[in-house]
Amino acid sequence: MSPDNVLYGTPVYRFVYELVGTVLPCWISYVAAGLVIMFILVNAVLMGAAVFVFAERRLIGRFHNRIGPNRWGPFGTFQPFADVLKLIFKEDITPAAADKIVFLAAPIVMLAPAILMLAVVPFAKNTALADLNVGILYILAVTSLSSVAILMAGWSSNNRYAMFGAARGVAVLISYEVPVVLCLLGVVMVAGSMSLADVVEAQAVPFLLVQPLALFVFLAGVSAELNRTPFDVAEAESELVAGYHTEYSGVKFALIQAAEFGGVVTASMVVVTLFLGGWAGPLADYLGWFWFLLKVGAVAFIFIWVRATYPRLRIDQLMAFAWKFLLPLSIINLFATSLEVFFLRDSQGVLATNDLWIMTGINLALGAGCIALFGSMIREKIKPVTWQPAAGTASLTVGEVT
Repeated sequence: MSPDNVLYGTPVYRFVYELVGTVLPCWISYVAAGLVIMFILVNAVLMGAAVFVFAERRLIGRFHNRIGPNRWGPFGTFQPFADVLKLIFKEDITPAAADKIVFLAAPIVMLAPAILMLAVVPFAKNTALADLNVGILYILAVTSLSSVAILMAGWSSNNRYAMFGAARGVAVLISYEVPVVLCLLGVVMVAGSMSLADVVEAQAVPFLLVQPLALFVFLAGVSAELNRTPFDVAEAESELVAGYHTEYSGVKFALIQAAEFGGVVTASMVVVTLFLGGWAGPLADYLGWFWFLLKVGAVAFIFIWVRATYPRLRIDQLMAFAWKFLLPLSIINLFATSLEVFFLRDSQGVLATNDLWIMTGINLALGAGCIALFGSMIREKIKPVTWQPAAGTASLTVGEVT
C-alpha cells in the first residue's frame, strides 16, 4: 500500500492489510482490511445506539419522575437487547402497494450517514480511521443522505401520513442545513483547515468559547436534522401516526431507530471534535480516548435534557426558528469571525492563543446580545394573529397560542 493512500495512516487498516498480505494476494488483503474497518464502524454505531437508548430512557424517567426500564438485567441494562430481539422476531410487513425496492433500501440509506461520519472522527491523537483533509466537507456531504432516505421512506410507503411526514422532514433538513453550514465556516476560518484532526489541534482555547454562536446554531440545527424533540414534526404522532416510517416494522424499523439514536452519538462526537477540544485533556497522549468519550457523554446528556424539557414546536414555528432566528445568527457569526481573523492573524495566517482569547471575549458578548435580540423578535413573529370576525358574522375568536 502506497503512502499516498488515504487509509495509509490508519493503524488498524494497515495492520490487517499487511497481516493478510503476507499469505494472500494484495487485492484480497485490501478487501479484507476494508471489511474489518466496515465491521468496526457498523458495530460501533449499533452499540453506541444501544447504550444511548438505555441512558435516554433512564434519564428521561428521572426527569419525568418515573423509574424507567428496570426489569431486564441489573438496573434495566439488558432492555436494549430485549428490544432488538423483539424487533427481530416481529413480523416484517411490506405494504402490497409499496415500491418494494425503495421501501427496503430506505432504512439502509438512513443508517449510512451515521456510519460514514464515524470514519473521519478522531477518537484520540492519530486514531481516526481516515484523516481526510476535507473532513468537515465530507461530514456535510454524507449527512445530506438523510433527506434522501426520509423521502424514499415516505414515497415508497404509498401512505398519505408517511408522505406528509417525509415532506416535513425534508423541509426541516433543507432549512436547517443552511445555518449549520454557515456556522461551520467560522470554525474552518479559525482553525485554518477542514481536517478534523487539525481543528482539534487548533483549539488552544476550546471553540466552545471562541465560537459560542456557532455552537448554539450547530446544536439546534443538528437536533432538527436528527428529528429530536422539540423539532420532531416529521414523527408528530398526534398528527401523522409515526410519520415517514408509519409502515415500517420488524428489522427495518429497528434500522430506522438505530439510525436516529446512533446519529445522536455520532453527532455528539462531531460536536466534541469541533467545539470541545476532541481528545484534549490531562495526559491526552495516554487518556485521550477517555476524555473524548467523557465529553461525548456530556453532549449526549444535553440532547436528552432538551428532549425531556421542551414540547414539540409547530411546523410554522419550526420554519421560523430556522430562517428568522438561526440563519441571522449564523450570518452575524460568519461576518464577525471573518473580521476577527482578518485583523488578528499574523503574517503566516495563524491565530495565537492570545488572539483566540480576544475573540472569546468579543464573541461571547456578541452571542449573548444577538440571542437576546433575535429571541425577542422571533417570539412575537411566531404567534398566530388573533382572528377578528367580519361585521354581521358570528363572534368567534381564535386565541393566541404561546
